[in-house]
Amino acid sequence: MQFDYEVIIVGGGPVGMMVAAELALARVKVCVLERLRETTPYSRALTLHPRSLEILDMRGLKAKLLDRGKPITTGHFAALDTRLDFSVLDSSSNYTLIIPQHDTEKVLEEWAKSLGVEIRREVEVVAVHQDQHGVGVEAVGPNGKTVLTALYVVGSDGAASIVRKQAGIPFIGKNATFTAMQGDVVLKNPPKSGIPSYFNEQGLVMIVPLPAGMHRVVLIDPERMAVPKEEPVSLEELRASLLRIFGDDLGISDPFWMTRFGNATLQAQRYREGRIFLAGDAAHIHFPAGGQGMNVGLQEAMNLGWKLAAHLKGWAPDWLLDTYHMERFPINTDLLTNTQVQSLLFGSSEFSPSIIALRNMLSNLLQIPEANYRLATQISAFHIQYEPNGDTQPHALNGRRFTELNLRLENGECQNAYDLFHSGSFLLLHFGSDEQMDAAVDWSKYKHVHVVRASLAEGAADWHDVHTALIRPDGYVAWAVSQAESNPMEAIRKGIINWCGHN
Repeated sequence: MQFDYEVIIVGGGPVGMMVAAELALARVKVCVLERLRETTPYSRALTLHPRSLEILDMRGLKAKLLDRGKPITTGHFAALDTRLDFSVLDSSSNYTLIIPQHDTEKVLEEWAKSLGVEIRREVEVVAVHQDQHGVGVEAVGPNGKTVLTALYVVGSDGAASIVRKQAGIPFIGKNATFTAMQGDVVLKNPPKSGIPSYFNEQGLVMIVPLPAGMHRVVLIDPERMAVPKEEPVSLEELRASLLRIFGDDLGISDPFWMTRFGNATLQAQRYREGRIFLAGDAAHIHFPAGGQGMNVGLQEAMNLGWKLAAHLKGWAPDWLLDTYHMERFPINTDLLTNTQVQSLLFGSSEFSPSIIALRNMLSNLLQIPEANYRLATQISAFHIQYEPNGDTQPHALNGRRFTELNLRLENGECQNAYDLFHSGSFLLLHFGSDEQMDAAVDWSKYKHVHVVRASLAEGAADWHDVHTALIRPDGYVAWAVSQAESNPMEAIRKGIINWCGHN
């Protein structure tokens, strides 16, 4: 049976472009369908957090993003006065990058195009239907109605996802109980420095500097919290709320983009239905607290991309594709919990002396380095550790984020390990001196595994006893073999077969 594509991505925002590019790295024939004529002109999702920067670094994109964004070494939890310190994280990406979503999208779209992804704009999907063989996508575009077919479809088409609805996947949780406002505006008298936030019994104000002399103003005003999300925000409404909460309108003028958003907290009951997958806001929505939404979407896009590509290329173990939901669903469940906690601290129920006292108490606790670090790793997604596969040799590194080791290669040159992931392959790092490595596995059958013999150019915590380790294409340790292992070659052979197939 002939199909137009192997995979169709519905939704061409950052998450959709990321999934498409990951698939194209493995030479999967993929098409993106996007209803907008061009990349969004608005700032929207404004931050790339440390783990997102790391995975983008693994694909060679970080430098391009740095050219367009502004690094800051702190983040926030519920806009508490004590900010989260990312500078202590063990990474060269130990900061948040303030970058408008349209710039992030452009970098990802250019990358996807360079890999051969077909992008069809001004195309709106109206129906999706699947059978045991493939998926049909009905869409309306400049040339009228068309039906496209693929082996699989990924819905990255936002909170109102037509893909999710057509797949019959329930969206479960709590609808919005309040709304907040934000606007990208000019401030003639902006705050002097930093990213200030102000919380009192009249409400909350957050102000974020943007490029081109603009600022984002975020407001939670008790007098406007019952306004429906669909009602447009006006400049006068922003000005009145600034005066009421802050006592000064800061010379607000010239709005470029204004929007109202709510605290709905919903998650798809499952991220896969047959040949249909969900990613990003199509799979989960929450109050945009801590700037986490797009970041988790990019991370799950990478998680899904290599697994679906492996399945399509015929080498994936039977269990691999199911781990997309198994791994990402609990992570996003925790994300929804932390945004609900932040929503409470933002004043979702009341702006009272007791909430102010609670915020002050938590802000003081965040001055304790261990507490600050705990939340910093959560917001940055450095805390993620996947459950090891049941057949994997036990090791403390299994399932953990792969840190950017500085390696000394066999020819004596030093190299950052992240540079070895640009092709989207597995990375097998062999630190031993065993001559048996070549005989342990017929490596010619594993073109999707990049074998590197190296030593550590610098000391690295938790890696001192590693003989060999297999790193997944999304930058997590599949398994590690200890130097104390009595039969390391057999452990390596079994590990490769378990994760990378028999071909």
